[in-house]
This record gives sequence, C-alpha cells and structure tokens, in this order.
Amino acid sequence: MGIVIGILGGLLVVILLCLLAAVLSKPTLQSQEVDSTTGQEQAIIFNLENIKAATRSFHDDNKLGQGGFGTVYKGTMPDGKQIAVKKLSVQSLQGKKEFLNEVKLVAKIQHRNLVNLLGCCAQGSERLLVYEFLPNKSLDKILFHPERSKELNWHRRLNIILGVARGLLYLHEDSQLPIIHRDIKASNILLDENLEPKISDFGLARLFRRDETHVSTRVAGTFGYMAPEYAMLGQLSIKADVYSFGVVILEIISGKKNTNIDLSPDFGSLLEWVWRSYMGGNIVDVIDRSIIESVPNDEVSRCIHVGLLCAQTNTSLRPSMTSVYAMLLNLSVTNLPNPINPTFLNLTQKDDSSHTSASTSTSTSTVGSTTSSTLYPSINDASVTDFGAR
Repeated sequence: MGIVIGILGGLLVVILLCLLAAVLSKPTLQSQEVDSTTGQEQAIIFNLENIKAATRSFHDDNKLGQGGFGTVYKGTMPDGKQIAVKKLSVQSLQGKKEFLNEVKLVAKIQHRNLVNLLGCCAQGSERLLVYEFLPNKSLDKILFHPERSKELNWHRRLNIILGVARGLLYLHEDSQLPIIHRDIKASNILLDENLEPKISDFGLARLFRRDETHVSTRVAGTFGYMAPEYAMLGQLSIKADVYSFGVVILEIISGKKNTNIDLSPDFGSLLEWVWRSYMGGNIVDVIDRSIIESVPNDEVSRCIHVGLLCAQTNTSLRPSMTSVYAMLLNLSVTNLPNPINPTFLNLTQKDDSSHTSASTSTSTSTVGSTTSSTLYPSINDASVTDFGAR
C-alpha cells in the first residue's frame, strides 16, 4: 500500500508540473499574481510577441524617448489600452541591473505620484519593462519648451511640486524600507492627462536602512542634480534626493534648466543665479516670465526658500521630506530657517581642450575642483554611473 501511494503521489506531482509548464508555455498576454494582503495585482509577465505587436516591432514612430540604459516606446494592446515599454540595452551590464532593480522595487510600491509598473518581459536576450502610458510624457518636454511652458500656470506648477514631494515622502518615510531614488530630475517626472506628476525610472534606486546616516557607494545619477557630498565623495543618503528635489523646484519656478541656462557668464548654474537673486532681494527675477503676472508672491517666495533649503551643502541642514512637504503646504511651520549658501557646480566654465569642466564653489570663494568623470555632464542628459575600482 505504501509503495502504491508513493507511486501515485509521484505521478500526481509529475502531472501538475506538466500542466504548469503547459500553461506557462502558452503565448498568452500575461500571467497575473495577486498580493493576498492588499488584493492588488502584482507585476505581470508579458509575452515578447505581444509587446512586439503592440509597438509594431519597436518602430521608430512609436519611440517616446531615449534613456540612460534603453529606449522607451509607446504600445497599444489588443483591447486598446496604451502602454509605455522600456527596451533596455542588451549590451549594457548596467541596463540588466536596472531591469532587476526596477522589477524588485517598483512592483512592491504603490502611490498615486509614482509611475505604475504593469509588468516585465525577460525572454531570450530581451529585457523589457512595461509601464502605464502617460500622455503628457515628461515634465521637461513641457517646462523647457518655449511655447508649451505656457500650459503650466502657477497653480499647475505648484501642484507638480507638491505631487513630487508626496512621492518622495512615500519613498523615504512610508515604504517598508526607505528607498533612495538617486535620479530625481524633470525628465524623470511624468505627467498624466491632468498634468498630475508621477516619479519614474527607478533603475538606480536603492534601499536604505533607517538606522543608517549614509552609505558609501559608487556614484550614479545625472550631473547638475547630484548632491555635492554624493557626487564628490560617494556618500549617499535620502538627503541626496532632497537636494535633487530642491534643484527641480527652482527649475519649475524659473522655467530654466539647471544644466543648460542662458544667463550672465558670471553665473555657472541655475542654483548660483537663484542664490544671488535671493540674497539680493530680487526673487521676482527668478520667476518664469510666462507666469509672472499670475503668481502669488507669498507662495512663490516660500517655494524658492524651500528649494534653497533643500539644496544646502550641509546634509544635516537639509530638511526631511516630511518637513519639506509641511513647509510647502505652510502647515505647522510659521518661520522658515534661513538657507545657508549652497555649493555651486560650475556647468559653463570651459577648459583649454573645449570640454566642459566642473568646479565647486561657495557664494564667496572657490573651494576646489575635481577631475572625476562623474562631474562631466551627459550629452543627452541621461543618467550616468561612475564605476570605481574595488
């Protein structure tokens, strides 16, 4: 009897495995899993042929943009649902790491100000990430466009600032473990049909223990948005995201890109220009000309002040995202602390070989320079990683 039961049990296991293999081998659109604790759908496994059909074999007409480690395409599923597919470079080791990182992290987080990862595909040599499609693309496509920037009145700009702050607050404080995004910038903030912001591109994100002050790591991110202690020393903490967010606030208010500004040659960056204007009492000069007539002075002054607090050199002086959000809403904070002069990265200075060089300075003097490749800007503003020896 024992032998018979053992044989039957073995046959049953074999049959179940065969059935499972048959199901997984079918060219179905997706395989879904549901989180038993939340009832929410988890990451979906997409079939490569279905993604190719949706994007017309990744046709150039469906190309939405080029990222640091791959290209993003628009796709339309058989039911009419639109998707955005990031096709990671198979030649890039970093692209493979980004794929695993996003699947591991983004599938576990849900927030209205974070882009929704629908699923992924790892078939053959292809590594694909499938996201919800957001019709207004990224913030930089509108904010820095000479005509489209007029669509962003002050109310919409303030709403975008608050939405990004909520998303970062969730990542830093409300997720199971703090998550550092490491690449907060206008091109990584997507806008839905109502111009509501969603933080995207978590390929460089990493978990961070709450009892850690910082970790020493290889530098990855985008020049002009990286905090100085991270860009020059490799010291990473959630305050690095705070710094990047401060830069983005100033970009949203001014309508000028931090790494490509057309200002006086006396200024090496947007941050330096805003700081000088703030210290000289000329905050009005900072405001985008297209919205200046409709901006409440108290609100825009507060946002500029908060942006400068976020971009301070001393990490201990930068506020947490909890404090930042409260200050932006003018909740429980009546008198804001005065910001201390930030470190400026000169983004416009030229050396003898006509390559862009970077130097760091405070508001009063030059304190040093660096030859690290980390501080050379990316030509297409893509995320970059500086690999150091072990």
